[in-house]
Formats: sequence, structure tokens, C-alpha cells
Amino acid sequence: MLENLTALNLALLGLAMFSSGFIDAIAGGGGLIQTPAMLLSFPDRNPVSVVATSKTAAFFGTSTAAIQYRKSIKTDPKLLIAMVIPAFIGASFGALLASHISPGSYKSSIFAIMIAIFIYTLVKPDLGKAHVEKHSPRKLMVIGAIAASLIGFYDGLIGPGTGTMLMIALVAIMGFAFVGASAIAKVVNATTNLASIIVIGFRIGFMWKLGLLLAIANLIGGYLGSHMAIRKGSGFIRIFYLIVTGLLILRLGYSLYIE
Repeated sequence: MLENLTALNLALLGLAMFSSGFIDAIAGGGGLIQTPAMLLSFPDRNPVSVVATSKTAAFFGTSTAAIQYRKSIKTDPKLLIAMVIPAFIGASFGALLASHISPGSYKSSIFAIMIAIFIYTLVKPDLGKAHVEKHSPRKLMVIGAIAASLIGFYDGLIGPGTGTMLMIALVAIMGFAFVGASAIAKVVNATTNLASIIVIGFRIGFMWKLGLLLAIANLIGGYLGSHMAIRKGSGFIRIFYLIVTGLLILRLGYSLYIE
């Protein structure tokens, strides 16, 4: 069996990948499902290599969702370029440092930010329902580039929750509606996944055959999730986003203070 997995183990991993692709396409945070599932399945392997395998599958699901969003929702190509390039660079540096730096303090700061943004989103029911012109186009690109580079670095270094963090930046800081934010976040997240795959693939290697097999399940999840998000709109995505962000806070808190 592939990578010494039983048929049942492989089926469960496929289910985890499908679920993560579906959730990630709507509100981000699919890594909360797929990363723990992969690490539990391969406890004796280099965790950086295992996460890279997970990202290989996620890349296909995220790319599929990005394509579906792009078909239905118009986004500024200049803004996308301004975010995609710094995100790729940030993720590449994060991936280079992944096996050398303890992420504890970085995770602590992310934990505090996530709680603050969750509360802010909860008490602002109109946040993300419609696009708000908060900044000039030039300033928007500068903010987007900075946010993308920092979140890209986080994705390369740690990973889970990247899509949700992109949503936070796009909605709360940059003024996008949730559905428009999802369209941009998927493109940027696919870029950070690709950067991590390339860097870790050359430095350490990963289980690429397993990654490609699991990509099928993630791709189907991403396709169905993006279709539902486009059909339901920003109100639905907001609810889903709050649920996923809340789970991310619980997961980060557990890893910081209980594990």
C-alpha cells in the first residue's frame, strides 16, 4: 500500500483532505483538518516533509477554488500581482526556516491577533457583507503586499490557518466583502503552497505520490466549497468564517498551553 498505509488509513486521509478542501474554499482554515491528520498518520517522519506533502494536495484544491472564484468574481489583477509576488517570497523564506526556528513565540502573537479579530468580526455584523472603499488603490496594494508577505512567511514556517488569516486581512483591514476576499485569498494561498512545496521539495523531499493521490479528494472539496460560497454569498461565508476562526483559536490555544 502507498507509503505503507492501509486502505482504511488512506480512505480516512482522503476524507480529511476532501473536508479541508471544502472548508478552505469557503473561509480558509482547511489546514486545521489536513495537517493534524497527516502528522498523526506519519508520526515518525520529518514533520516538515509531512506538511509539504499535505500542501501538495492542498495546492490542487486551492487552485481549483481560485479558478472557480475567478470565473464568477472580478478581482483587480494589479492587486493580485502585488500580493502574489510578496506571498511567494515570504512563503519561500518561511519554508527555508521551518526546520530551524521554533514557532512558539510566532504562534503566540498569531493567537492574540486571531482572538482580537474574531471578537471584532463578531461585534460588527455588517463587516464583510459589502465592499468598503477604505483605501486608495495604491495604498491598498501596499497594504496587500505587506499582509501577503507576512502571512506567506507564516504559511511557509507553520501553515494551518493561512487562508483564514488572509481573509482577516482582506475583510477587516482592506475592506473587501467576504466573497471577494475569498476570491483573492485562494489565489494568494495557492501561491504560498507552491512556494513551500518547491523549497521543501528541494531541501528535504516529501511523499509526492501520496500528495498527488490525496490531491484528488482536496480538489473535489475545493470545487464544491467554492461553488457553495459563490451561490450563498458573503453572509454565509461570514458565518462559516467565524466558525473556522473560532476553531483555529481553540487549536492554537491547545497547542500553546496544553500540549
